[in-house]
Amino acid sequence: MVSLQPPVCDFGVPAVDFDLPGVDGKSWTLQDCMGENGLLVMFICNHCPYVKSIRDRIVRDANDLKAKGVNCVAIMSNNPEEYEEDSFENMKKISDEFAFPFPYLIDRTQQIAKAYGAVCTPDFFGYNKHFELQYRGRLDESRKQAADPAVRRDLYLAMSEVAASGKGPDDQIPSMGCSIKWLSD
Repeated sequence: MVSLQPPVCDFGVPAVDFDLPGVDGKSWTLQDCMGENGLLVMFICNHCPYVKSIRDRIVRDANDLKAKGVNCVAIMSNNPEEYEEDSFENMKKISDEFAFPFPYLIDRTQQIAKAYGAVCTPDFFGYNKHFELQYRGRLDESRKQAADPAVRRDLYLAMSEVAASGKGPDDQIPSMGCSIKWLSD
C-alpha cells in the first residue's frame, strides 16, 4: 500500500462535470450535487485505512456543511477487481452502515478521477458556488488512525470559509492516503 499526498490547491480551476451511478440507483451529475454555497468532491473507497479512520468524521462534516449550503459527493474510483471491498455492492453496504448523507458514486472507467487529478483516498476537492476550486487539503490531522476528537477541523473550517466568502484559505495542508488503484492498461 503506497501512501501519497496530493498537490496543493490550484485556486480557481473549474470542477469537472460527471454523470456517474450512485449506490441509491440514481445517476448523478456535478450540477445535481452542487449546493447553494459550494460542493465538496471526495475521492474515497472502502478498504483504505486512511478513509476507514475518518468515515464518521466525513459524515459529521458533511452534515454540518449542508447546514451552510455546501453539499458533498463521494466518488469511488478504485479497481474493484483488485479490491473486492471496493465493489459496488460493498459501497452500498458502507453507505448504509455509516448513513452517508451524500451520494456515493462509482467511477468504473476512472476517467473522472483522472480528470480531477485525484491521486489518493481520501482526496478532497472543495468548490465555491461558481464551481471554482478553493480547497484541496486534509480533513484533519488523522492518518491511519483517527486523531484526537478535539483536533482542528481543517476541511470543515475551510469549506465554511468558502461558503461564507467564496474563497478558501491560503494555507492548506494536503490530505494523505492510499494511492488510487488504477486499472491495468
